[in-house]
Amino acid sequence: MDVRLGPTQIPVISIVGGKSNSGKTTLLEKLIREAKGRGWRVATLKHDVHGFEMDQPGKDTWRHDRAGADIVAISSPQRIAVLERVSEDQPLDEVLARIHGVDIIFTEGYKHADKPKIEVFRSAVHEGLFSKPEELIAIASDLEFDNGIPCFSLEDVQGICDLIEDKFGVQGNK
Repeated sequence: MDVRLGPTQIPVISIVGGKSNSGKTTLLEKLIREAKGRGWRVATLKHDVHGFEMDQPGKDTWRHDRAGADIVAISSPQRIAVLERVSEDQPLDEVLARIHGVDIIFTEGYKHADKPKIEVFRSAVHEGLFSKPEELIAIASDLEFDNGIPCFSLEDVQGICDLIEDKFGVQGNK
């Protein structure tokens, strides 16, 4: 997969798996911790086809949303959150265009998107790889694969981040 980026493009890597409970979130948590330890500024984007709620019923922003606001934002000294009402699922690139000021973006749940992928494969859950080989930059698994794609153990987030640094030139504030 061609991963050459322009000077202002943020690398986007999708963490995918063929099934639920494959270990995507667990691997992503470990990757985030390793990346932060390297001084990378990290964004994550989770796709949820079922919809989601971020607010707690009865809270002010929940009430604003229920009253019909198209955009509800909340700001504190530590965080900002913006919830925007949309009429349909937005294309990945449109959502990604809203993310700025980071060194890398990891996505989860976008297994059909045209972004470089790291597939999580656990022998107890999967029968075969979900992704096409040309989509993958790596496999994280409890098995070894001999298919020309770099394969890492599910715990080797240091090795995976080294590969990301090499392939995408991600630097951070080390």
